[in-house]
Amino acid sequence: MLPYWPHLLLFMGVVLLTALYGLTASGHFPPEFRGEKVKGRAGAAVLWGSMLATCVAAAAALVRAWAELPWYATVIGGGAVLLFAPLLPQPFPDNVVNGRWGLIIFSAGAAVLAGVMWMAL
Repeated sequence: MLPYWPHLLLFMGVVLLTALYGLTASGHFPPEFRGEKVKGRAGAAVLWGSMLATCVAAAAALVRAWAELPWYATVIGGGAVLLFAPLLPQPFPDNVVNGRWGLIIFSAGAAVLAGVMWMAL
């Protein structure tokens, strides 16, 4: 078994959750398309705060992957999950994908996996 599999799987998880977050967040722009729960100040705070957290998590995972993984494994693993990401939100209910919960869940998941990638390995 190759020694970098745990790092690669964690990196792929972060890329997948970041892509799912991007798909979910893209439905909230322009602002007039946002759902009622995301239109207020609290919704805007969730949207922009989760966007910042997801960007930090993605950058941290990319830095760690650059240091630990061969470049070809990073490209193939990240590219593979990017191809499948648009198919995954389909089974979720609309209130998850179009509301605050999708933003929170995907952002928190990416942050947790990036943290595990930095701390545990």
